[in-house]
Amino acid sequence: MTEILFAAVDPTQALIPGINLNIGATDDPNGVSTTLRILLLMTVLSLAPAILILMTCFTRIVIVLSFVRTALATQSMPPNQVIIGLSLFLTFFVMSPVFAEVNETALKPFQEGQISQEEAFDTAMIPMKEFMAKHTREKDLALFLKYTRVEKPTTIQDIPLTVLVPAFAISELKTAFQIGFMIFIPFLVIDMVVASTLMAMGMMMLPPVMISLPFKILLFILVDGWHLVVQSLLLSF
Repeated sequence: MTEILFAAVDPTQALIPGINLNIGATDDPNGVSTTLRILLLMTVLSLAPAILILMTCFTRIVIVLSFVRTALATQSMPPNQVIIGLSLFLTFFVMSPVFAEVNETALKPFQEGQISQEEAFDTAMIPMKEFMAKHTREKDLALFLKYTRVEKPTTIQDIPLTVLVPAFAISELKTAFQIGFMIFIPFLVIDMVVASTLMAMGMMMLPPVMISLPFKILLFILVDGWHLVVQSLLLSF
């Protein structure tokens, strides 16, 4: 059987694909443009996590959702994958007008060859800076402006990214922790009531968390907690 299979294949008639690698100068501007676009895309993809975390609303959303899980004391429920995935989709939902403006004013003209790479980057930063400046506290912005020793900007677009991005990041951290504190209050009250009740009944060996956890989950379900948390996050933007 093996001999029949080998006999059916003629080595002289087999076609081997050829591979050509050419390294050198070129006179085709389209080839150079394509190469630069690939390099630009790879650079953007490598920086995508930092861009997503520090220049969008992802930081606030993921921290608040993590606070909800910690306040409920449900350990790893919901799991990290669910929290990160929900945070990503909420980020895309909130940032969709900004991304649409970046696509219309910067990405499409650059792909059509109407503007250069530098012009596309400057144009794309206009809506991003407007979003970040809207949610950045003046105190945080003044902190970084003071240490960079640059002239006081007259417009939002005059603020350098090296100043605006960290100022926006710490502003988002403060806002997220403020929301997280408000989420903790009702669950803290339940823990205190359960702990006091167990202490009065003399059941000091029974962990209060074991008793308060079902009540906290019940309260969260009755008030439709996930709806309220996501609604509060969306209204905060």
